[in-house]
Order: sequence, then structure tokens, then C-alpha cells
Amino acid sequence: MREVPRFRPRQCRSDRRATGPPPPAGTIPGVLRAVLFDLDDTLIDHRTSAAQAVTAWAAEHGITGADVPGRWEAICEPHYARYQRREVSFAEQRRLRVREFLGGAMTDAEADHAFGGYLARYEAGWRPFADAVPALRRARAAGLFVAVVTNGDEGQQRRKLERCGLDPEVDLLIASSTLPAGKPDPRAFAGSLQRVGVLAAEALMVGDSLEKDVAPARRAGMEAILLDRDGVHADVTENRIASLDALCFGDGVAPVAGERAGG
Repeated sequence: MREVPRFRPRQCRSDRRATGPPPPAGTIPGVLRAVLFDLDDTLIDHRTSAAQAVTAWAAEHGITGADVPGRWEAICEPHYARYQRREVSFAEQRRLRVREFLGGAMTDAEADHAFGGYLARYEAGWRPFADAVPALRRARAAGLFVAVVTNGDEGQQRRKLERCGLDPEVDLLIASSTLPAGKPDPRAFAGSLQRVGVLAAEALMVGDSLEKDVAPARRAGMEAILLDRDGVHADVTENRIASLDALCFGDGVAPVAGERAGG
């Protein structure tokens, strides 16, 4: 069997593909067959759209100040994590966020109506990062199967792909609503690999979260790249990139026939 270089990120150039050192002695060389991308804050600028949406929405309710986006994010995270663990439903985590942020008692219908004001603004602000489409196209041009593995409701996450023009660039969307649990639960990665149809050693995970994307992917046996757009993880010295423009793929790739989008 021909020894295949492991994937290694480096600045991409149109006339050169990245290669790295061979696997350590005693390991079986692997072939990269699929790339799994996170969606929010990896391919799509979720943080900006959420901050702009909550600032305008909160002002309508008399809540202002520079700390509004940070307060909203701090409230959202634990409730959304509960949804990923299937402790509450997708709709209920929204209601919990609204009730805590706005304060006061609300019926479900009142909470749903209030959340709708935020949601409309959030959806209007969806934008892809400029480096997203080129990275997805380089992966597919290298013969790799491209999947998006995202914590969220499948319908909403698919609308993000469609509105941001990413849907044609992706072979498969895997939303946590279709899995037993969301990232970082091991079942999210096991289920995703099964649907793509590859072994862990044949897949690369690319995401912006150490806790939800990179660390659990590595525990599952995958290669993983941390996308650190804001430079907040300077302590991570290996497999960290500041832009998807740094992602290139070597010749050690093989085609894979996984579950295609819409399947």
C-alpha cells in the first residue's frame, strides 16, 4: 500500500497542494475521504448576525447597552446546550431564553411571539464568510465528500445554507436535530461518520470551537482543525488556522459515496 501523507494545514496557493510528514512509525497510513465542517461561526457569521439582531430587538423592549449581545449569548448557551442533550425541545429552549432575557412570566404563545421579533432580524442578517465557498470548492475539487455537521434544527440550518449560497457547495447537511444528541456528544460524531460512510481516520473536522468541534472529534479518532478567526486560542500551536483560506488538501484523498443531500 502506498504511504499517504497526513493532512496538514498551510497557506493555500493555486499552484501547490499541502502535504505533511507521513504517519508515525507503526501506524497504518490513512486516506482522507471526507471533510466535516461546522456551520455557525465557521462558514456563516452567526455571532455578528445574532449581536445585531438582539441589539435591535432588545431596544424595542427597553433594554439597551453595550452588554446586550454578551448577556444574550450568556443566556443562550446553557439553554441551547440543554436542547443538544435532549433535556428540552427546540421550541422550549427558545422560550427559556426569552423569559430569562426579558424577565417576567410569559405564556408559551407570548414567548414564541416575543422570540419571533428576534428571529426575523437574526435571519435577515445571515451572511457567509468570504472564505467559505472557496474552501468548500477546494475540498470537493480534491475529491472529498463535504458535509456540514451543525448543532441546530435541520430546517433552520438548511435555510442558512440556501440563503447564504452554500447549499450547492455541500454534499450533505447533518443537523443535530436528526441525531441522538448534538456536539460534543460522541454520538453526534459517530452518527455523522456513519451517514457520510467513512471511518474516523478517513475524516477531517473543521470548526471554531475547541470544546464542541475539535476536542470531541479527536477523541472520536478524527483529524481536526481549529478555526480561530479572532486569535483567542493562541495557546493552541498545532492545527490552528485563522482563515479557511489556509485549508488545502494533499493528494492522499479517495472518493466516497455517502448519503447525499436530500437523501
